[in-house]
Amino acid sequence: MIDCKRRVISLSEKESLIHMQKRVDSFISQFEEGYFSPLTMVARLTEEMGELAREINHHYGEKPKKQSEGEKALEEELGDLLFVLITLANSLDIDMSEAFDLSMSKIERRDQNRWTKKENKS
Repeated sequence: MIDCKRRVISLSEKESLIHMQKRVDSFISQFEEGYFSPLTMVARLTEEMGELAREINHHYGEKPKKQSEGEKALEEELGDLLFVLITLANSLDIDMSEAFDLSMSKIERRDQNRWTKKENKS
């Protein structure tokens, strides 16, 4: 279960990383060109990160959008970034669930006492 802004989401309600990777692979596999090279995908990640940064800046920063610019949802930009990250992982035969577990375990060990813990209010 995931508690996202006080909204509990079961992983069965949303797509798991494994399902997302399979869905992306099904989409990419229908084209002769297939996956781009890892270097090209890193460039695409950078491009998508820039688009996300721009939207964050427009929503939370000091730089307003031009009147000629359309509205883009942060969810759309995060989704674009996730899609490219999954294509990169797929092309390198990396299981995103395993990669996440490795990373999260490392972070949980390393940062266990790094931050001030919230007091339990029972």
